[in-house]
Amino acid sequence: MTRSQQDKGLAFKALHERPGCFVMPNPWDVGSARLLAGLGFEALATTSAGFAFSIGRRDGEGKLSREDVLENARAIVGAADLPVSADLEGGFGDTPEDAAKTITEAARAGLVGGSIEDATGHKAAPIHEFGLAVERVKAAVAAARALPFPFTLTARAENLAYGRPDMADTIRRLQAYQDAGADVLFAPGLKSEDDIRAITQAVDRPVNVVIGLHAAPWTVEKLATLGVKRISLGSSFSRAALGAFLRAAEEVKERGSFSFVSDAIPYGKINGRF
Repeated sequence: MTRSQQDKGLAFKALHERPGCFVMPNPWDVGSARLLAGLGFEALATTSAGFAFSIGRRDGEGKLSREDVLENARAIVGAADLPVSADLEGGFGDTPEDAAKTITEAARAGLVGGSIEDATGHKAAPIHEFGLAVERVKAAVAAARALPFPFTLTARAENLAYGRPDMADTIRRLQAYQDAGADVLFAPGLKSEDDIRAITQAVDRPVNVVIGLHAAPWTVEKLATLGVKRISLGSSFSRAALGAFLRAAEEVKERGSFSFVSDAIPYGKINGRF
């Protein structure tokens, strides 16, 4: 039996409330969503970068429209009977109203969670001014709370991902987003255990850490000991798949050999997965 959006929302909320941490991988299309669901993951999240690459576009604010992202999210929601959260970038506009509209539209696409980041998409000023950033989160939270089911709102502080290694401001922002009502807090780009611990100890909300922006020797168990509640993969699986594809294609083009076939998943095995 297919679960209702209400049931999925409650299940996703419960994942953030139980002890320990959980992994929320990021499919980029229907096939990858079904494969991940078949492995037993309990929730999925979209990836704007992975989706962009799959349709031959570069990643980045403005490269994908709200409609593009939500159409992809709707397909992933329909691919697996799991809670799905979405990478909603900066809310597809600068204003609090844009952020709120994005949450409302995300819910209509079947999502039960989503993230709003404080990046502007503008090179000259990549991060929203503090006051506006907080107002955008407040508006997104208000839109989420107006829904008839639990919608888990993640607020992202993007300093570190945009070359601004200001941990004090990052923590200040996350604390303000917590006060604005965000359910989960997220600062992409954390590189050390000390920085992760500083974040988890500074806030009183579940913290998401993304794996794959840089090499890191962490495990699920280790991140749990640091106070992390949720682990996402961003575009990591997408890039791993594309990396294998390119290595195989380059072997054929540059060496005229086909040794990659021995590493490919057997036809019958992958066909059986579907």
